[in-house]
Amino acid sequence: MRRARRLIMDVALWLGLCGWVVIDAGSSTRKWELLAGLTATTAAIALSRRYPLVSLGIAMVASFVVMGSFGGRVPIWEGFVLVAVSYLAGYRQPVAKPMLRLFTVVSVVAVPVALAWSKDGFASWGALLGVLVFASVTPWLMGRYIRQREDMARDGWRRAEEMESRQRLVADRARLRERTRIASDMHDSLGHELSLIAVRAAALEVAGGLDEPQQQAAGELRQSAATATERLREIIGVLREDDAPTEPVHESIDDLLDRARASGVLIDSSVDGPVDGEPRMVDRAAYRVVQESVTNVVKHAPGAAVTVRVVRSTGRTDVVVTNAPPPAGPLPGRTSGKRGLIGLRERVRLVGGTLRAGPHDGGFEVSATLPHDAAPSEESPESQAAMDAEVGQSISARELERARRDVRRSLIQAIVVPIGLFGVVVAISGSVFLVQWYRSVLVGADYERLRPGQTRAEIAAVLPGGQRIARPRVVEPPVPAGATCEYYGTERTVFNLDYEAYRLCFTGGKLVSKDLISEDEQRGNPDDPGGAGR
Repeated sequence: MRRARRLIMDVALWLGLCGWVVIDAGSSTRKWELLAGLTATTAAIALSRRYPLVSLGIAMVASFVVMGSFGGRVPIWEGFVLVAVSYLAGYRQPVAKPMLRLFTVVSVVAVPVALAWSKDGFASWGALLGVLVFASVTPWLMGRYIRQREDMARDGWRRAEEMESRQRLVADRARLRERTRIASDMHDSLGHELSLIAVRAAALEVAGGLDEPQQQAAGELRQSAATATERLREIIGVLREDDAPTEPVHESIDDLLDRARASGVLIDSSVDGPVDGEPRMVDRAAYRVVQESVTNVVKHAPGAAVTVRVVRSTGRTDVVVTNAPPPAGPLPGRTSGKRGLIGLRERVRLVGGTLRAGPHDGGFEVSATLPHDAAPSEESPESQAAMDAEVGQSISARELERARRDVRRSLIQAIVVPIGLFGVVVAISGSVFLVQWYRSVLVGADYERLRPGQTRAEIAAVLPGGQRIARPRVVEPPVPAGATCEYYGTERTVFNLDYEAYRLCFTGGKLVSKDLISEDEQRGNPDDPGGAGR
């Protein structure tokens, strides 16, 4: 279905362009132009999808061949063909370098060749460069801009799906890592309890006053406790990551803060309430909140003052860690993936608590509420969204900004490059025109002294170095039979839009006629063909 739709669009475009070729070239006296136009249009459209570079090359060569030999007639069909094919090339060619090479080759080779072939010489310079800039470069840049916009929209959805998958993987790994931490914490605590059971069972096994079945049961209890301790060690050894944290598992929050102060961190702390009634899981969760928060301050806000508040009450523990803005500002460079906060959320969730983290008065604040007897809470959509944002915000933002930057650059190129090229074309064409204008001026007094019958060698000293290309748009007097005419400018300035020129006609190297051809004089006397004979 998609292929059929593409075929229909290509056929419709081909018919439209061929229609312009027939309408425009059909009125030309050059019969080859119609055949060449239809052939070039058909080949360019047929190759535009698979070989856009070749398609554009065909259209440009055909256009310059026709433009270089129009001989007083300006064809229109080649402009439509070139605009359409250039736009399609910019839209369908993903790589820009081949197109830039093609434009360079055309500018260096095709334009000079067309100028040399042209009947009007440098009169065709502006027309050819104008076709190159406005019928080739501008549509190509616009097609490239449209393609990049569509690519950004299409890639945006693809990147969004990839980012969601990546965020889930990273978040799952962070949660598993935190569960491994919890398992490590519980291993030491539970292993200690099992070891005590084994010791007490061993004491019962050798104690007096027990009969043999009771001593055997005590021995079995000791052996089971020892086996359970070994199995627990093996399981935790499998779960533990190579880079698992090595902080003392029995370290308290006060000990942690003392170590941080000894490292130079400015900490104002307040730890209230007894530890005795606090469950082990809650105590470790509070410890991890303080530890991760202080670590993040050291990494991302060095030198900032930190405030730690821990309040243990009946039924829950509240932890708040706040840091002021860093004195030297935030560190440059990429931010971390925030996996630590994801792990904290998992740790807090497993004890049925809630965690909040975000900017606060120019710094950052992490607060946790940890109930003492709650079951693990379900993961809310808000919590999942927060974790996804913590993992993927920086990556997605960079990708989006890069895509937007590419599109903006393409749009700027589509606007600035044609304007710049237009300025170059105007400057070059204007310079060539002015040089040619002033090098072709024949002084009026010298013109008056010219007489028919003089040889060209006799008058060569007063003739300018070049002929006038810009000629008056009037009906000229008839050219004498077999004569070759030369055109020279008068002393009228370039700012006078009513052009006039001297026409000198030679036969066999002798001057046979001289005429002043003037637009304003013929306008005043329509019956006088260009002021003949003056």
